[in-house]
Amino acid sequence: MVSVPDAVLHDGETVVKEQMGPEDCSEMVMEARCRAGDEKADRWRSLGIVWRNVILMALLHIGAVYSILVIPRAKPLTWVWSYMCFIVTALGVTAGAHRLWSHRSYRAKLPLRVFLAAANSMAFQNDIYEWARDHRVHHKYSETDADPHNATRGFFFAHIGWLFVRKHSDVIEKGRKLDVTDLLADPVVQFQRRYYKTSVLIMCFLVPTVVPWYFWGETLWNSYFLASILRYTVSLNVTWLVNSAAHMYGNRPYDQNISPRENRWVTFGAIGEGFHNFHHTFPFDYSTSEFGLRFNPTTCFIDLMCWMGLASNRKKASVETIQSRKLRTGDGSYGAVNSTQDKEA
Repeated sequence: MVSVPDAVLHDGETVVKEQMGPEDCSEMVMEARCRAGDEKADRWRSLGIVWRNVILMALLHIGAVYSILVIPRAKPLTWVWSYMCFIVTALGVTAGAHRLWSHRSYRAKLPLRVFLAAANSMAFQNDIYEWARDHRVHHKYSETDADPHNATRGFFFAHIGWLFVRKHSDVIEKGRKLDVTDLLADPVVQFQRRYYKTSVLIMCFLVPTVVPWYFWGETLWNSYFLASILRYTVSLNVTWLVNSAAHMYGNRPYDQNISPRENRWVTFGAIGEGFHNFHHTFPFDYSTSEFGLRFNPTTCFIDLMCWMGLASNRKKASVETIQSRKLRTGDGSYGAVNSTQDKEA
């Protein structure tokens, strides 16, 4: 096809502009589409999406939905066992990786540390060393690019999306500068890190599945989907809610200038970890709450271990310190006078 020139007057001169035919237009459209496709691909690449994690988490949650259909077919003892595994899993994170190894809010003797390390492997949320290191970064650089699950990037990112992309360079850089000599010096932490994959296979999948089959004749299919898949998926999500919901929804009675909130629903699901505004204000407190044993199964567990002589040196914020901080920076949602902190015996 021949292009017909189109004369246009421009500052007293005639500028000749060629009219484009259909072939030229289609070439330009194709070129624009290719350019847009390249830009879209670059955006995906810049996010550093870890497709393996995306696929595995999608399959895990599909399996968890199917597991709900298995519940009526399983034996009642399997329901009880699955819940017991959930509690052990949660303690491996809350009393173990979080309050003991991340914050050193109490001391634990070797038998208790071994139990908590095994329970942490049942949780399958990274080994203790990596979990504690990243959690220390989260506290020191909360809601910045150095925070592994920065809540300012939205609920989805803070909840699960941070696992779908590669760590921000600030997380890695700041993590390298933290003092983790205590973790490196703990033989239990190092042993678990060295044999982490094996311990996860045994604690997260084999033990929960085999026990119901061996002891009360449950089918391997039912025990696998309930005590392993459903239990694991639920425990992951209640932990993630501490990073997402407890950083976005709730009141801030201790410090209204920070993002973490007090969230009763997260407290219930995460066995005492939802007092998040208190925890970020007083991260050294072993109870993560001013209310002592109330609504806090993890605190009950630590107190029981102290009574049994397996734990000691619980750190606690004083009543005076808590009241003073409420008056100074709190939002007034909890009374600053009628605090009900339990004192350590």
